Amino acid sequence: MALLKTPQKEQNFKAPAFNLKGVDGKNHSFEDIKGENGTLVLFICNHCPYVVAVIDRLVEDCRILQGNGIGVVAIMPNDTNAYPADSLDNMKVFASERGFDFPYLIDETQETARAYDAVCTPDIYGFNADGELQYRGRVDSAGMDAPGPDIKHELRDAMLTIAQTGTYPAEQVPSMGCSIKWKG
Repeated sequence: MALLKTPQKEQNFKAPAFNLKGVDGKNHSFEDIKGENGTLVLFICNHCPYVVAVIDRLVEDCRILQGNGIGVVAIMPNDTNAYPADSLDNMKVFASERGFDFPYLIDETQETARAYDAVCTPDIYGFNADGELQYRGRVDSAGMDAPGPDIKHELRDAMLTIAQTGTYPAEQVPSMGCSIKWKG
C-alpha cells in the first residue's frame, strides 16, 4: 500500500465531464451532480484505511454541504479485478452501511480518475459554481485519528466559503491516502 499526498490545486483547472454508473444502477454526470453553489468530487474506495478512518465525518460534512447548495459525488477509481473489495457489489454495501445520500460511482475505465489527475483515496476536489477548482485538500485536521474538540473541518469550511464567495485562496493541507490501483 503506497501512501501518497495530493498535489497543490492547479490554477484554472475546470471539472472534467464524466458519465459513470452508480450503485443505484443509474448513470450520473458532472452536470447531474453540479450544485448551484459548487460541487464536491471525491475519489474514494471501500478498503483504504485512510478512507475508512474519515468516511463517517466525510459523510456528515457532505450532508451539511448539500444543505448549502453544494453537489456531491463519490467516485471509486480502483482496478476491481486486482482489488475485489472495491467491486460494485461491495460499493453498494459500503454506501448503504455508511449512509451515503449522494451518488457513489464506479470508474471502470479509470478515464475519469486520469482526467482529474487523481492520485490517491481519498482525493478531494472542491469546485465553485462555475466548475473551477478551488479546493484540493484533506477532510479535516484529525486525519486517521479520532476527532478531538479542536478539530478543524477544513473541507467543510472551504466549501462553505466557496459557496459564498466563489473562491478559496487559503492555504490547503494535502489529502493523503492509498495510491489509486491502476489497471495493467
